[in-house]
Formats: sequence, C-alpha cells, structure tokens
Amino acid sequence: MLNKIIRFSLQNRLLILVAAVLLVVGGIYTTTRTEVDVFPDLNAPTVVVMTEANGMAAEEVEQLVTFPIETAVNGATHVRRVRSSSATGFSVVWVEFDWDTDIYLARQIVSEKLAAVNATLPDNVGQPTLGPQSSILGEVLIVGLTADSTSMTDLRTLADWTVRPRLLSTGGVSQVSVLGGDVKEYQILLHPGRMSHYGVTLGEVLAATNQMNRNTNGGVIYEYGNEYIVRGVVSTDDVREMANTVVKTVNGDAVTLGDVADVKTGPQVPKLGTASEKGKPAVLLTVTKQPGTGTIDLTERLESVLKDLKKNMPADVHVSTDIFRQSRFIESSINNVKQSLYEGAIFVVLVLFLFLANVRTTVISLVTLPVSLLMSLMVLHYFNMSVNTMSLGGLAIAIGSLVDDAIVDVENVWKHLRENKALPDDQRLPVLKVVFNASREVRMPILNSTVIIIVSFIPLFYLSGMEGRMLIPLGVAFIVALLASTIVALTLTPVLCSYLLGGSAQGGIPKEAFVTVWLKKHYERWLTWALGHKRPVVVSTVVLFLVALGLFFTLGHSFLPKFNEGSLTINISSLPGISLEESNRIGERAEKILMSIPEIKTVARKTGRAELDEHALGVNVSEIEAPFELKDRSHEEMLNDVRKKLSVITGANIEIGQPISHRIDAMLSGTQASIAIKLFGDDLNKMFEIGNQIKDAISTVDGIADLNVEQQIERPELEIKPKRDMLKLYGISIADFNTFVRVNMAGETVSQVYDKGSSFDLVVRAAEHDRCDMERIRDLMIDTPDGRKVPLANVAEVKSAMGPNTINRENVKRKIVISANASGRDLRSVVNDIQKRINTEITLPEGYHVEYGGQFESEQSASRVLLLASLLSIVVIFLLLYMQFRNALESGVILLNLPLALIGGVFALVFTTGEVSIPAIIGFISLFGIATRNGMLLINRYNTLREEEHLPLRECIMRGSLDRLNPILMTALCSALALIPLALRGSLPGNEIQSPMAKVILGGLLTSTFLNAFIIPIVYEWMNRKNIIKTDNQNQQQ
Repeated sequence: MLNKIIRFSLQNRLLILVAAVLLVVGGIYTTTRTEVDVFPDLNAPTVVVMTEANGMAAEEVEQLVTFPIETAVNGATHVRRVRSSSATGFSVVWVEFDWDTDIYLARQIVSEKLAAVNATLPDNVGQPTLGPQSSILGEVLIVGLTADSTSMTDLRTLADWTVRPRLLSTGGVSQVSVLGGDVKEYQILLHPGRMSHYGVTLGEVLAATNQMNRNTNGGVIYEYGNEYIVRGVVSTDDVREMANTVVKTVNGDAVTLGDVADVKTGPQVPKLGTASEKGKPAVLLTVTKQPGTGTIDLTERLESVLKDLKKNMPADVHVSTDIFRQSRFIESSINNVKQSLYEGAIFVVLVLFLFLANVRTTVISLVTLPVSLLMSLMVLHYFNMSVNTMSLGGLAIAIGSLVDDAIVDVENVWKHLRENKALPDDQRLPVLKVVFNASREVRMPILNSTVIIIVSFIPLFYLSGMEGRMLIPLGVAFIVALLASTIVALTLTPVLCSYLLGGSAQGGIPKEAFVTVWLKKHYERWLTWALGHKRPVVVSTVVLFLVALGLFFTLGHSFLPKFNEGSLTINISSLPGISLEESNRIGERAEKILMSIPEIKTVARKTGRAELDEHALGVNVSEIEAPFELKDRSHEEMLNDVRKKLSVITGANIEIGQPISHRIDAMLSGTQASIAIKLFGDDLNKMFEIGNQIKDAISTVDGIADLNVEQQIERPELEIKPKRDMLKLYGISIADFNTFVRVNMAGETVSQVYDKGSSFDLVVRAAEHDRCDMERIRDLMIDTPDGRKVPLANVAEVKSAMGPNTINRENVKRKIVISANASGRDLRSVVNDIQKRINTEITLPEGYHVEYGGQFESEQSASRVLLLASLLSIVVIFLLLYMQFRNALESGVILLNLPLALIGGVFALVFTTGEVSIPAIIGFISLFGIATRNGMLLINRYNTLREEEHLPLRECIMRGSLDRLNPILMTALCSALALIPLALRGSLPGNEIQSPMAKVILGGLLTSTFLNAFIIPIVYEWMNRKNIIKTDNQNQQQ
C-alpha cells in the first residue's frame, strides 16, 4: 500500500505538485475565514431561570419562588446539578446539565417544567424568565458612558433606549445588561394628610390612575367616501396634564390627582445598583455574545456601531470601550502563540541547515511545515472547530515533529544518492529508482512512529468536563497536523527530492555537513567507550531515573497554570443590610486605591445588579474590573501590592481574580475562587457561625489567600404585622391591607408613559417623607369600608426585625461557602492541609456536612483518567512495536525510552514551575510517543544490517548507530528546540497552558535522545549475546 503511494507520487510528479499548491492556496483562503477565539467552548450546558419578586424578603423568595422552580427541574432528564440564590426580591436558579447535552434540548426541558410551575407562583411575582443563551466566556465588552453636564437620568435613558437596542440588533449579541445612572419614572406621590382632607381613599386613586395613560380605540367611521380611524388620545407625557386627572367629585367640585399627590418625574426607587468609571459616576453596558460567535469580529462590529452612535449623542457624553475587552486578550494570546510558532520554525531551519549543510535538502524538509499546518487549519475549519489558543498550541507543539518524517526521508534519499554517485557509471541507478528505494526503506518507521505518537495522544480524548473541552482541541490539532505531515512525507517529499536532489547527479559527490562529520567522529569514540563500560553507564542512568522518580512525587499539583489575562476582577463585599450609598462609598475608596497602582490604567465598578441579571449581586457587593499593563514588576509582585493596599479597607471581604479565570471557577464550583468549601445545613445563623470557625481554623494554612466566608448573615428588616382583631373591628379585609402596604411602601406601576419612542413606568406610592422612618409609617392612614381613615398603628404592629440577606442552595439544600485561592504554593497541597485542619479541628452538628469543590476536584479526576488512559496507551504502543518487530524483547528495548524521557521531563518541572498541572501530565504522555521514534529508528537499522548484510553484532551496532545519528539528532532537536519559545514565554497570555507541556517535552526529549544513543546499543548488545555465536557461525559456514 505505502509502496504504491510512493510509486504513484513519483510517476505523477506534476499532479502531486499542483495538488500541494492548491492545498496551500485553499488553506490560506480558509484560514482568513476561520473564527478565532480565546478558548474552545468551555460552557457546561446551563439554563438560568430568573424571577423578579418585587419587595419579597429572601425567605419568602426561597419558599414561594425558588423552591417550586427547583423541585420542578430537579428530576428532569440529564440534570447534573441545581444551584439557586434567593435574594431580596429576586430568585435565580441555575440548572446544570450533563456535558454532552444539547443546550437547545436543555432549554426545552426547563421551559416545559416551568409551564407547570407558573400557576403555583404568587400573583405579585414576575414570570420566570430563561436567561439568554450565552457562554462563560460570553462577556465580550463592557462599554462605559460618562458625562460632564448631562444628568445621570438622561444618560441612563440614552443607554436604555438608544445604545442598548442598537447593540442588541448587532448579529451575534445575546444580551446587553445596563447598570448605573438613574432610571427615569413618572411618580404619583400620595400625601395622606391631603387625601384625608379631601376624603379620597386609596382605592379611588388606584381606580382613577389605572390605565390612565393608555389611548382608547373608537373603531372607524365612514364619511365622504373615506374611512377614519377613531382614537381617544389620552396618553400624555406632561406631568401637569396628569395632575389634572379627576379622582372624585365632592359637592360638585372636582378633586384632582394634583390636589392629593405630587405628580412628577424622578429616579426609580429602590435603586438596584450603581456604576462608576475611574471614580466618576457612569452607566456600564455589559455585552454578552451568543455561543459560536467570533469574539474579534463581533467586537469590531460593536466598535463601529458605537462610533456611529457617538455622532448623535450629546457632545459631553464620553464612550469608553477599554474597561474590559475580551478581544484584547484573544489578540495578544493568538499573537504570542503565533510568534512561538514562527520562532519555532526558525529553530527548525537552523537545525536542518546545520545538519544537512545543503539549501535544497533544507527547503524540501521545510515545505512540510506550511503544507501540514494549512491542511490542519482546513480540517479544523470544516469540522466547525474554532482556531483558539489551544488548537494553535497543539500546532506549536507539533511544529518540530512535523518535519521529522520528511527529515528521515530526505536524509535517507540524500545518503542513497551520495552512495549512487560514488558507483561507476555503468552501475548507477536512475534517480527515480534511487529515490523510490530510499523512501521505501524508511516508509514503515515513518508510519509506525506517527501512529505511535497519535496513540500516545489518545488519553486526551478520555477527559470529560471542562478539562476535556479545553484540551481535546489541542490533541485534535496535533494529530491532524501529524497525519498531514506523514502524507506529505510519503507523497510530496519524494517528488521534491527527485526534482531538487536528482538534478545534481552530474556534479561531484556532495560532502557530508561539517557538524555531522564532527558528531559522528566523536560519537563513535563515545559509543565504543560506553559499550566497553556497560555497567557504569547503565547504573548511573538507573540512579538518575530513581532520583527523577523521587523528585516527581515531591512536586506540587495544580489544575491549570495561572492565566495572565491583562485584567483583574476584584469583588468587594461588605455587610448585608448596608445601604447602596455606603456600599458605593467603599467601592469609590477601592477605585482610588487601584488607580494609585502604576500598572493599572483604568478601573470600572459595578455595585449591586442590573434588572434580570443572573450575576445577582446584593447592593453590598461591588465588582471592579481593572485592566493593567505590566512594566517593571512581575504579575505576582503587582498582585501582592494590590492585596496589600486593598487590605486597608475595613469591614469588607476582598477577592481578587481575573475575568476568565473567575468565570471558570464559578462554573466549576459555583464560587468565584479556585477552592470552595461548601457547608450544607438548615439554620443560616448556625452555618455562618460554623463557617467562621472553619475560616479561623484554616487561616494559618501556608499559601492560602483571599479567604472569605459568604456574607449570608441577617440584615435589618421592618415588619408590618396586622392586628387581626382590629382589622375585624374596622372591617378591613386582608386583601385591602396588603394592597395598602404594597402601594404605599413599594409602589404600584399603574400605567406606562411614552416619551419620544421610550416608555417609562407610571408609579403610585406614598411620598418619601411620609414613609422615611418607623414613626411616619405608623402614622399612614388606612381606609375603612365606611369611608373613615385610621392610622396604620391602630390595625398593625410596625417593628424592626432581622432576616436573611441571601439564601444560596445546591441540590435543594441550603449552603454557605468558605472560599479561598492558593498563592505562592500549589493548589493540591493547600487543599490537603485545609482538609486535615477541618477534619481534626471542626465538629459538625447533626444534619450538617462539608463538601469540597473547585479546580482541585477537576484536577484529581483528570489526573486519574489520564493515568489509566496513559497506561492503556503504553500497552497499545507496545503492541504496535511488536507488530513491526515481531519480537517482544526488542519492543521492550524501545520502550526504555519512556523512563529516559521521564528523567528530563521531571527535571524540567523541578527547575521551573515546581508543580505538575494537567498540561504537564499531557506533556509526559505525548513525550512517550515522540521519544519511542528514536529507538525504533535504531533497532530497525540494526535488524536491516544483520539480515541483509550479515554483519557481526558489534559492527552492526556501530554502523547502525552512526547511520541513524543524523536523523535521530535532527528529529529530536527539531522537536525540542521548536518548543523553546513556548517554554520560555510561559507567563505571556495564550502560552500559559502550552508552556508546561513544552517544558516537559523539551527536557524529556533532550535526555531521552542523549541517553538513547548509548543505552539502546548497550541493551541491544546484551540481549543479542546468545545469538552472536549463531550469526557468526552462519557467516563462517557461508
């Protein structure tokens, strides 16, 4: 089969060349159209159900809204976990499905379950709404609007009714949430004294105002052959006209709304959140993209939309898009990985030229690179896989291996052509024949080594969950590129050899490269010495391996290396129950501190939440985005400085993360930190108390940072409890009592006001000074059925109390989270210490239990899967070797490269990061496949020489080792040196995940290549000692 492919290629040389050119052109065209993103789609299929429950306390929201929704979705097909958060007036339920569930099916399942729940929810609760479908990396842009003279109300109206609809209409945008400024509303503020004076009841006001601003339809009339539509135009945006609405007539005199209430426009209360940019009040718009949309392309389109909008905005309004731009991280990541690709290619060129000392052979080997890479990108494009840092990282790691097959082929053809030219003219073979024979000789090692490397990458495909989503594209890109390079080596390389190398047959015999001659001379001397001193060489190698093995078990463990996203996300949570103004003040202080740090260019803060926003933060929580550019200090030093400076803020918990990292943490554990200790129980106060005990117990663990207990403590409440006997005495029904409390305190939206294409709520509520403290509330006048008015204090008890702020649940059980990050130490060790402390120092009451979640959980399961799968892949590699050599011992000798490779890989980690992450483990696995190639080439050559030329064993080993020295060193050095840029630039955005892999493969290849050159000849000679006599006797008899 392979012979036929090589023969066909050499017989149809022009066809192969044209096909290669077409592939390159097609590849370049496809690459320009392929979507580029930061990571593959990491999203666990999650459906978010949000329900506004105006004015309800957290406990009511939990019992009446969250619990029914949770119960309905809990038993649904493919549901993996249900989390919820019940805050004042708002419920969010996150329904997480199995990783392989189709998101549209998941949304369909939840919609069906919600249809049954709707009927059971209270009347004053909004409709449960499904959050827009988006991914955890969906937030692509935060747009900041600030103004010098425009009021915050006008700025918010501009954001809500001009900017937001325009951004939403951009293809690929899933959601735009607006926070900050003052939401405009038309208000009818009732005065109990004036209502009492005119004898107007609350029911009369509500009857007069209900739909008071809605036009009526009067049908049609026909006159003079025309049809006229009749409209009753009642709608107005003039507050004076609204104030003239008649409520009732007393003795023939009309009592208007203006007589009993102030009718005006004002900011909506209660205010859910505020925003600021660089310490100045602002309106922030967070743009979320739909899954499968290209971030860079979308950001460019959004920028042009904003530029267009800016033309029609007031001159003093400033629009900024530099607060958070995911495309900036993507571009820097992709550029860094591309740069590593290019620099790796330069190393490959240098190695080839040094060893071959011939421009033509170098060019032939290098042609494999662009053709293989472009073929890979085409395959990724047609399988709908985006180009991201992971798939590009796979190509960057493969870049050295891509030329390996071509090198082996070119080097062999070059050698055969030299030998052919050394023959007398009458014995020389035609160039095509020489090329065919030389290519045929190495076809099996080429194919087998590719298959073995592919098998070594298969464990990647056993990973599930987020780590699988993240790392499988890397494996796919690597394997596709490697297969492409093998196809090129079997087709295009022989054709190019016949054209470029065959033509020089008329000249003299080309010389070997100086580097090759020098290496062979010294290697021959070293190998002779090693074969004469077998025991010391083998013993020292075994000792080295044991040392490496010992060091491996001392290394720390982490899930993924720390990212460098070029931006910080800082969460500041103060005590629940704090007012928005006070929370805002703390946030402003933090902003000022952050602006004093030289690396930070701008800061933007969100305090509280936007309407129907799944990132439901209470008014006591601020989230600050702070993009930075590193100058003189490292990332770690700057982070420590930020932590130190922010620690002066008292009465607040501070968590420091990065935009993408903290969203990944939130998806894994539901907490925006890499370690989540979840305490489950029933009594919130008891849980908070135990949570603080846990915090105190683990606060002294080495390497723990940002340690926080969730602020699920009680907050002040005002309870208005009816005296039922008094209600009965006055004849007031519970429904009337509820309406009175709801309208006077929370306000009731009775109609809409349309103003220049925008719509605003028209709200009836008691005037602010009549409901600003407990005494004033007690003095509010409630109507009786016989037309009298009595103070609220007569029929109800108004007192202050305490109630929960937020109630978080997971799988229908209340929970509180103690969260932390690891700093300056590996994650697994920190978690092990935390678990030890909690087990020894904390005694949990009955009905309470602790669970651990976060990155380390994923790291443990991924490590287990990789260990089992890699053992399986080693067995498969052994079987493949056995198929080629038909000898178990020889296959075993080749597998000696695995421990030899382990030595370098472990030392590379010890001297750099000092911890084993999932990418590093994958580096070891892929290294095993790449390292076996060298052993295969050697054993294959020894066997060929013994079978075809019947040489004595020692001579076979010497000659075979020298013959294969060049291709072995070239392939190993190309694979290893091409990884140097990735290994050295591990801290740059985009390189973080590939860097540990590159370090392991680089270190392992260097040791396995060096030791392989001596250990395999020694072991081969030892094992064949018994056969030497037979072979020599046979030679003598012949």
